[in-house]
Amino acid sequence: MNFFGKKVLFLGAHPDDIEIGCGALIHHIVKQRTDFLCVTLSENRKIPDLINVKDEHFRSMKVLGVPEDKIAFGPFITRVFPDARQEILEYFLKLRKDFKPDLIFTHSKQDVHQDHNTMTDESLRAFRGITVLGYDVVRSSYGFFPHFLVEVTEEDVNKKIEALAEYETYRDRYYFNAELTRSIMMRHGALAECPFAEGFDILRIVGKFGEN
Repeated sequence: MNFFGKKVLFLGAHPDDIEIGCGALIHHIVKQRTDFLCVTLSENRKIPDLINVKDEHFRSMKVLGVPEDKIAFGPFITRVFPDARQEILEYFLKLRKDFKPDLIFTHSKQDVHQDHNTMTDESLRAFRGITVLGYDVVRSSYGFFPHFLVEVTEEDVNKKIEALAEYETYRDRYYFNAELTRSIMMRHGALAECPFAEGFDILRIVGKFGEN
């Protein structure tokens, strides 16, 4: 199946989420004529150990080919998203009105992190009638299985690994290990019978069957 989005919205709770879940795909579509926007809801900088992650996010996205004007940050506070459900919903509704996306990527429904889980719920509310796919953040999801597989190239894989290496803050975290990142995309590739793929769960697909 060939699929596309004219305007693609990538949503993450914290810096690094989008790259972990979609980095190879982002590098793949940057080279195409696709309008996209990457929105992270929290800068994470109120946590002293994470003071540098916003700058690392910009450097990471630059490796993927994402210009700074395609990156945005929300005003929300890490770890307490459930307390701001209505504000997050209204933020998403404004994004819908201003950007008018026709394809959304957000956290998997299998993600147990309270911020990630809240984002997914409010995404499904705000973007009714639009396709929404969920990506995996390996450290916080349980029972994730990709039912939507997107083939990516080895160059895309290498760029994702290079992008994640920009996060000096997380250098020693197991989920930033280059071999783990590659092996996940190899496994998803095996499921799709291609060398590499990025995997998503289906939160909602809105489509129209055509002859071409």
